[in-house]
Amino acid sequence: MTEIKIYDTTLRDGAQAEGVSFSSADKLRIAQRLDKLGFSYIEGGWPGSNPKDMEFFRNVKELKLSGVKITAFGSTRRAGCRVEDDENLRKMLEAGTEVVTIFGKSWILHVRDILRTTMEENLKMISESVAYMKSQSRKVIYDAEHFFDGFKEDREYAMETLRAALEAGAECLVLCDTNGGTLPLELGEIMKDVREAVDGPLGIHAHNDSGVAVANTLIAVAFGATHVQGTINGYGERSGNANLCTIIPNLKIKMGIDCISDARLGELTEVSRFVDELANMRHYAKAPYVGVSAFAHKGGVHVNAVEKNPRGYEHIEPSLVGNRRRILISELSGRSNILYKAAQLDLDLDKDTPETREILKTLKELEHEGYEFEAAEASFELLMKKSMKLHKRFFELEGFRVIVEKREDNRLISEATVKVTVDGKKAHTVAEGDGPIHALDQALRRALQPFYPAIAAVRLADFKVRVLDPQAGTAAKVRVLLESRDDEHIWGTVGVSENIIEASWHALVDSVEYKLLREEEKKGRGK
Repeated sequence: MTEIKIYDTTLRDGAQAEGVSFSSADKLRIAQRLDKLGFSYIEGGWPGSNPKDMEFFRNVKELKLSGVKITAFGSTRRAGCRVEDDENLRKMLEAGTEVVTIFGKSWILHVRDILRTTMEENLKMISESVAYMKSQSRKVIYDAEHFFDGFKEDREYAMETLRAALEAGAECLVLCDTNGGTLPLELGEIMKDVREAVDGPLGIHAHNDSGVAVANTLIAVAFGATHVQGTINGYGERSGNANLCTIIPNLKIKMGIDCISDARLGELTEVSRFVDELANMRHYAKAPYVGVSAFAHKGGVHVNAVEKNPRGYEHIEPSLVGNRRRILISELSGRSNILYKAAQLDLDLDKDTPETREILKTLKELEHEGYEFEAAEASFELLMKKSMKLHKRFFELEGFRVIVEKREDNRLISEATVKVTVDGKKAHTVAEGDGPIHALDQALRRALQPFYPAIAAVRLADFKVRVLDPQAGTAAKVRVLLESRDDEHIWGTVGVSENIIEASWHALVDSVEYKLLREEEKKGRGK
């Protein structure tokens, strides 16, 4: 079985994505997590470009990494400059890594228009930079930037740049589709040509500007590449880099090529979401393999088939990559969806029980009113348990009031008052917030927390409002979707009304009741 070395560049190339900015602490945490995943290399950054990257290289030495090699990234020497005097190369050496990655120009356009030097000087820049790093006891990975564009314009010169790096001592020649404009079939032909002409390990670094970075990477491996570069979740400039969270399971499961262990493959979904969290990026639900929708089934026919044999509608077992199967509840649901959800929740339902028919009837009525439960599974679980008389009310609302006041100093103040009853005891609280919904949330928590301390751990993670019938103007119904979380779980709830405050209230109540229900069930299991 061919072994592929995975080279992660999330901390350098991925950090160039719009909206992504890793702190030095973030980068250290990500490096530790990727080390546990079993990658061969982690590109820590470009020490010659900014102090934050150099700080990472100083601090990463303190980590006890198990096997991954941290690499410093940088360019060949500047035109007309001696390698010993080049600031960029000096900074790479100061980073103190065993491995360095040097990129050089393969495309005459870049040599002429960007570097503004001669083709001969560019070859010297490549060979002298690689040789210098080798003389300083560094292993060198050479990134042939814009290689495929360069090859298509002038094959012989592009090949000369590779030979210059190889003869100077480069350990691996990485062919880069830097502009992301090469399609898989032509990339395969070029890889085949290079493999036959160059006697050295080859790698691939693909960008996604044409939407084929993953496909190009897999094609490159099929034609002999043994070193694969990419980023977690496909982060990168413009349309991003090749997504390692898609590449790795394709290599291992579909192509039978070893790159990480089976156990570590099962951590892939968690790692994907971990990096999203540190990047403060919303997780892409439809991401292949690791997205929350990657194994989600909605249509009743699909659900019925999945119950009988999951392979009918799933290309792999979700647990292989640490993901899970989800059955969505919607107006397309049949009894199979309801029964599947009931089984997940250990609820005793079958297709002929009155409760099943009642749940399905209520579901369709609510969705006609504008409810959606696909991202509000907590609200749907409460609906099922109410229908089965398995849910109790944790509090009764006597009333709430929300006011928004514009004051003389131009400050906008939101204040909410909530009156509730818990086990015959009344609570009346007032709270201010950043907006009316936040104030309402704070007042409800304040009222309930003396009775239910566990509420203190709940926080609102996301708040979405959708206008359901825009033609109705300000009288339109709105759907509010809340995402809540505590230290262990994330759950979604939903509310619908012509009044956004009321819709938000329904979603807030479901969020709180779901948390309290989980706490009660946890205590029951502990008895």
